[in-house]
Amino acid sequence: MPPGACSNALDVTSPRDLLRIHYLLPKRSWGQNFLGDPDLLRRIAEAVELQPGDAVVELGAGLGHLTRALAATGARVVAVERDRDLVKVLEGENLPGVQLVAGNATDLKFAELAGVPEVAVAGNLPYHLSSPILFEVLDQYASVTRAVFTLQEEVVDRIFAAPGTRESGVLTVLLQHHFDVEKLFRIPSHLFHPPPKVESAVVRLRRLPRPRAEVRSEERFRRVVKAAFAQRRKTLLNSMRSASGLATPEQLAAALQSAGIDPTRRGETLGIEELAAIERALGEPRVDP
Repeated sequence: MPPGACSNALDVTSPRDLLRIHYLLPKRSWGQNFLGDPDLLRRIAEAVELQPGDAVVELGAGLGHLTRALAATGARVVAVERDRDLVKVLEGENLPGVQLVAGNATDLKFAELAGVPEVAVAGNLPYHLSSPILFEVLDQYASVTRAVFTLQEEVVDRIFAAPGTRESGVLTVLLQHHFDVEKLFRIPSHLFHPPPKVESAVVRLRRLPRPRAEVRSEERFRRVVKAAFAQRRKTLLNSMRSASGLATPEQLAAALQSAGIDPTRRGETLGIEELAAIERALGEPRVDP
C-alpha cells in the first residue's frame, strides 16, 4: 500500500469529541481507553500484515478508530464490541467492509465468526481482560495465524520474556510454545482518552509452523505449566504436588527424574522444552471412558 493510502479513511473525529457527540462517557469499570492517533492506528493495522480480501477479527472495536485502519487495508473486518452504547455508535457509522458483532470476545470462535478456516485477530484490549483473551487465543491457536494487540506494557514484557527467567510466567511459556512473540512499539498513555495510569505497548503473535516442543497432550502440558508456576516460592515438586488430579506425588517425582529435572528447582527456571519433557515423562494421558 502506498504511503498515506489510508489517510483519508483515518481522518475522523477524535475519541473525546465522538463521545461528546453521542453524549457518552468512557466506562472506566470496563477499562475503556480510546486511541485516536491516526499514525499509530495505521502502524497497528500494518502490523497485522493484511492483504485485500483477508479476514480479521477485531476484539473490542470501541468507537471504530482501529476498525477503520484495518478496513483501509482492504481486509474484511469482523468488529466485535460488547458495549451496547458503542455498538449503536458503530452502527451509525455504517463502515464499508466491516461486519459488526455485538458480543463478548471471550465467548466467540474467531475463525468461525469470520467464516474462514484461519483468521488474524487484532484489538486494543481492555487491560483487565487481556489475560482471558490471550488464553482464548491459545485455545484457538490452530485457527489463529497471527494476532496484534495493544496491552499494558508490563503484560507485553512478561509474555515477551525469555522462558526460564524470573520475568516469565504461564502465559510466557504457553504463548511462546505456539507463537513467535514480538514487542513492536510503545504507546504513551497521553495518546489515549482517557489516559490510562499505565504505559502501553503493541505485541504481535505469529503462529509457529509447529509447537516449539513435542508434548503428548496439549491440555496436560498446560496443566503442567500452571502447576509449575502455581507457587513460585516452593520447589518444583512441591508446587506441582498442589495441582489436583495432575498425577500422584510418586508419579510426579518419577517424571521429574525421568526428564532429568532437579525437583528442588523453581518452576520459573524451566524452559519450554524442560516443561514439555516433564509432560512427556508422565506417560500416555488417561482417556476416560
